[in-house]
Amino acid sequence: MSDLVDLKALLIVALIFIPLEQLIPHHHEQKTLRRHWLNDVFYLLFNGIVIKIGLLAVVAVMMVGLGMVVPQSVGAAVRSQPIWLQTIEVIVLADIGFYLAHRTFHAVPFLWRFHAVHHSIEEMDWLAGHRVHPVDQILTKSASYLPLFALGFSPAAIVIYALIYQWQSVLVHSNTRIGFGPLKWILASPKFHHWHHANERQAYDKNFAGQLPFLDVIGGTLYMPDRMPSKYGTDDPVPHLYHEQLAYPFTAAKSLDDVNLPSVIGETQK
Repeated sequence: MSDLVDLKALLIVALIFIPLEQLIPHHHEQKTLRRHWLNDVFYLLFNGIVIKIGLLAVVAVMMVGLGMVVPQSVGAAVRSQPIWLQTIEVIVLADIGFYLAHRTFHAVPFLWRFHAVHHSIEEMDWLAGHRVHPVDQILTKSASYLPLFALGFSPAAIVIYALIYQWQSVLVHSNTRIGFGPLKWILASPKFHHWHHANERQAYDKNFAGQLPFLDVIGGTLYMPDRMPSKYGTDDPVPHLYHEQLAYPFTAAKSLDDVNLPSVIGETQK
């Protein structure tokens, strides 16, 4: 298990973000041991194992087909670039894949059931970001990583991206006032992602990017007013316990949205 779950890294993250959330919180009234925190510890400890195995399986299968389509010369040309340039390209390509997959999970009612588990978070903090259904995370990460492997980027550039993504994912969910000034339109901040989780109608289906908000500018889905959200979560009847949340997408009652698929992205978070 130690190979799949880096407990030392998790401890370092906790030792950094728990004090930060006490020193510069967005929501001062929120407790460190907020509601359902233990449930998210289960996600933190056990979800990663399933996601890593599933992601490896999906990418391996897809690469068999992609390997016959993409010439080896493409990979050689990509790897001939400096690592710093490859890293920038990897971040942009991976986040385009993330944006498209994320937006699809909001648009398709059946997929939304999986993503609704993540949106059931009602109090944002460093731990909350780990509450993601494995199917949601496996498919979304596959959309990010497949272009990178298909085009033959250097392992070093992909590892750098993965580390940046992991730390930024914790940061954007955290209950902190860390901002990026004018760079907030380029780099995802806690404020940017908190609005994605807001249970306020004007914020539904906004801020899909994982790291690069300008993708939402291009996609017409950016929403970042001066204030912070007053309410998080979803009105969907997502249960509170880990095992129930894993089963929820398969047991949820068929809704009207399942019958009438939306022709455009809109108001899937209810």
